[in-house]
Amino acid sequence: MAGPRNGRPYRRLTVAQRALGLPCWWCGREIDYSLTGYAAQRSPWAFTLDHAVPLSRGGDLIDPANARSAHRRCNSQRGNRTNQPQARASRRW
Repeated sequence: MAGPRNGRPYRRLTVAQRALGLPCWWCGREIDYSLTGYAAQRSPWAFTLDHAVPLSRGGDLIDPANARSAHRRCNSQRGNRTNQPQARASRRW
């Protein structure tokens, strides 16, 4: 049996989000939508489907309102945080 991220509803959502051609919602830079297949798996600048409310925090896997376009790198670095990282202090306290 296929996992939830291999199911038809999830693949359909991914295709629809990719077709929008939006910039990365996390960093704001353009995503290289020309990367597909193996190249997309290797490139940190390729498209991935991200979830505004992470799945580990109760976000819905196939809700279009929870879907966002992101770079593979940004999606991985974000993890399950829900807000932008805080700026570091100028010195150690």
